[in-house]
Amino acid sequence: MVKKIVSIADAAKLIPNNASVMIGGFLRCGSPARVIDEMVKLKTSGLTLIANDTSFPDSDRGKLIVNKQVKKAIVTHIGTNPETGRQWHNGEIEVELVPMGTLVERIRSGGAGLGGFLTPTGVGTVVEEGKKTVEIDGRKYLFEKPIKADFAIIYATKADKFGNAFLEGTTRNFNPVMATAAATVIVEADEISEEPLDPNVVTIPGVFVDYIAS
Repeated sequence: MVKKIVSIADAAKLIPNNASVMIGGFLRCGSPARVIDEMVKLKTSGLTLIANDTSFPDSDRGKLIVNKQVKKAIVTHIGTNPETGRQWHNGEIEVELVPMGTLVERIRSGGAGLGGFLTPTGVGTVVEEGKKTVEIDGRKYLFEKPIKADFAIIYATKADKFGNAFLEGTTRNFNPVMATAAATVIVEADEISEEPLDPNVVTIPGVFVDYIAS
């Protein structure tokens, strides 16, 4: 089925205030920067950001932090964006730090419809606080809940009109798994192909995609 192709500006308008939003990318790599820039212009606020990081103050997700458009960030690190730490210490934003592998698996669990998973990562650290634990064969595990979101904004090197997307190299990072775990998925594509992509190069199947922005 042909997907709805929208402008970058219209894609950003789909996301309301107070939405939970997964945003792909590892720092600047593979980030849907143009849609984020439009969200900055719209001043979309009260967002729950689910991402690997809060990037840099002058880049993609970092701009949302600087403009105080994010009320909660669920991320693996904030060290490259001092503004995130400043807001957190001043009580202006809530930050949930999650080990990187755990975050990926929580998102994957959400996309797969699982109730959660067990991991030894974080046992005996602050990550364990407030979580259920299970002992199996003498080893302790944390029970981690799945994560889903209202929206996922995903980057693609190229997409076809059916929503199939190709991501080159390390731009893949968090993008493919996030495409499975959101109610509405927006792909920001550098290029839209009139011809269907070769199935051998498809990174994200079109079945997961709702809108293509370009």
